Amino acid sequence: MNVRSKVMSAVMFGAALALSTTSGLAQSTAKPATTAPTQAKPAPAKPATTTPATQKPATAKPATAKPATAKPAAPNVALRTPAKLKDVAPATFRANFETSAGVFVVEVTRAWAPRGADRFYNLVKSGYFDGNRFFRVVRNFMVQFGIHGDPKLNAVWSDADIIDDPVVQSNKRGFVTFAKTQAPNSRSTQIFINFKDNSFLDPQVFAPFGQVVAGMEVVDKLNGEYGEQPSQMQPQIQSGGNAFLAKNFPKLDYIKKATIEKGVPPPPPPPPVKK
Repeated sequence: MNVRSKVMSAVMFGAALALSTTSGLAQSTAKPATTAPTQAKPAPAKPATTTPATQKPATAKPATAKPATAKPAAPNVALRTPAKLKDVAPATFRANFETSAGVFVVEVTRAWAPRGADRFYNLVKSGYFDGNRFFRVVRNFMVQFGIHGDPKLNAVWSDADIIDDPVVQSNKRGFVTFAKTQAPNSRSTQIFINFKDNSFLDPQVFAPFGQVVAGMEVVDKLNGEYGEQPSQMQPQIQSGGNAFLAKNFPKLDYIKKATIEKGVPPPPPPPPVKK
């Protein structure tokens, strides 16, 4: 092959490689590190949509650290029947999250995203999040959780989707939103907290329903050493639960207990008076 032919071949190969790399990020308009926080469904449900098409699942050997020893109590039997968890959330309420990294508090305003607020309220109230790992921690983007440690419950909730809410609030730092697949009306149990202003997610119908009002410094320090690796293995997490995560990603931070705070949170302070 002459020099001219080699040059042309190299150019054509580079163009093809660039095209295949970007095709897997079609849903996001940002850099690869900020791929939209979609969620996968457990088999035999719909194919996972989070893993970029050009990436292979992580095959790294398990870390040598000991898995977390704290085990949550047996799941609430009410979680076995998602259709029965239909309580309407208060207009405003707070949820306290006790985690392996500390405590943070989410304040929910139902008017922002009523269906999302109701689902979140029922999940917290029934103990769904207890023992959940923060399986996707991407610095300068978001942290994601909401896959249950019990594979049987993941199967039960796989099709318990809710209808989309209009986007009223923006995905700013500290705001809390449901993840979903690329399909409409596909929110189920997975939640993410924005580390920064991610308003590029707003047109993709990611509707915030609350925000972290205390302990954002705890959210900031959640262990992010695994980055996107666990998220690229969502089907395995769904089918293997916490046992799979403890074996392959033992250093992930997790939720010890999530509870609805008793009483009504104080109203927000009035806006400053203009002089």
